[in-house]
Amino acid sequence: MANSGRQERLWRGGWLQGARQLRSPNQGSRPEAVVVDLIVVHSISLPPGEYGGQSVQQLFTNRLDWDAHPYFQSIRGLEVSAHFFIARSGTLWQFVDTERRAWHAGRSHYRGRDNCNDDSIGVELEGLEGQAFEAAQYRCLANLCDALKRRYPIRFIAGHEHIAPHRKNDPGPGFEWRLLQSAFAGSGILFPPAA
Repeated sequence: MANSGRQERLWRGGWLQGARQLRSPNQGSRPEAVVVDLIVVHSISLPPGEYGGQSVQQLFTNRLDWDAHPYFQSIRGLEVSAHFFIARSGTLWQFVDTERRAWHAGRSHYRGRDNCNDDSIGVELEGLEGQAFEAAQYRCLANLCDALKRRYPIRFIAGHEHIAPHRKNDPGPGFEWRLLQSAFAGSGILFPPAA
């Protein structure tokens, strides 16, 4: 019973309390009887390498001004989302109810399964593949993964590069997997062998 009360304080449905909420239309239903047991870590910045603006939030809500920067022309019309986005400051945003399917993984395969969007939670870190991430982001990510583990039977945490290895490279070599792994030592969560 005490755990149920704590869950209600952490979550309201599939929305994590304390996260800034901004609903994305880029989502859908999960397949019936799916088991959400994977967290996928990504990195994103718009334009690449520029931080602190609202471009990621605008992209995930289909409000990005495609003419605001030359790079945006290369992604014009893209409709994507993630469940969560962690800014460089450690601020946590949520775009999609975790009970729903966000559009973050694309063509993917992991744990012997295709279509990782179906049974995963997508977390984007504000950053660039190959560059370092902030301590505040690691703290926020560890807390988020812990909250997700309390709600779902999470067994795996992987990067986009692990679920779409010939297509994606994020979060890349700048992401320190050991920092996240140490937060979950003894938890039974499996990380990619190369992480």
